[in-house]
Amino acid sequence: QVQLVESGGGLVQAGGSLRLSCAASGSIFSINTMAWYRQAPGKQRELAALITRSGLTNYGDSVRGRFTISRDNAKNTVYLQMNSLKPEDTAVYYCWATTNTVHWGQGTQVTVSS
Repeated sequence: QVQLVESGGGLVQAGGSLRLSCAASGSIFSINTMAWYRQAPGKQRELAALITRSGLTNYGDSVRGRFTISRDNAKNTVYLQMNSLKPEDTAVYYCWATTNTVHWGQGTQVTVSS
């Protein structure tokens, strides 16, 4: 099993920055792709960014150019650097990882005020 614990969420003004972290524990040797998803109130969960074990990345259209995902395999941690934040980025952000199944973190709230 894999456990994912997010941190770094909070309240920030529009235009500001936040850095989310997700620490993995458990059967970490089997983790492949990791990602950040987000879910705003009343909306479906959507992909923000993902990163493969080898470092290939992909981003959702709404965050591309503002968010950067990175990964430290030695620390079993994935990060999401969020810059130029907008009120529409307000959501619960979830860490996600794949082994032979899918694992989710508990989520961390990000609120961007206008």
